[in-house]
Amino acid sequence: MMLNSLTESLAIAGRRMAKVLMGVMAVALLWQGAFVANLSAFAAPASPLVAAADLGSEAQGKASKDAGQTKGFIRDAKDTVEKAASDNARKVDRATDGNSAIADKAKRDADRIHERAEEDASRTQEAVDNTKNAFENAIDNVKDAFGN
Repeated sequence: MMLNSLTESLAIAGRRMAKVLMGVMAVALLWQGAFVANLSAFAAPASPLVAAADLGSEAQGKASKDAGQTKGFIRDAKDTVEKAASDNARKVDRATDGNSAIADKAKRDADRIHERAEEDASRTQEAVDNTKNAFENAIDNVKDAFGN
């Protein structure tokens, strides 16, 4: 069914976004020199770590913002699917007598599509939340490792 492939592709996109963000964070931390032993940094050890902490906070904010935008996209997709199901049921109802078996089946199908869209959207939003939380926990762990 098209809806399952949509939610599957959204889940894959979410996982890829998380992987890309983790990779960008790793590169940014390396770029800042947080993992490189630099003798001049021993004189002021807080400066690269503060920059890494700020970068981590910035990444957490970006992850929250992206998760919110992704959830908005999921809600829009759900609304579009529900609207299409309602439109199709209305078209069938207008094309038939209104009390026919075909019209009844179209209404049942529309109700089932509404229900499945709600379930799929909530599962996908939960997966987005789980990914965001895992990413934020990873950032917190990195921050804790550096004592921030």
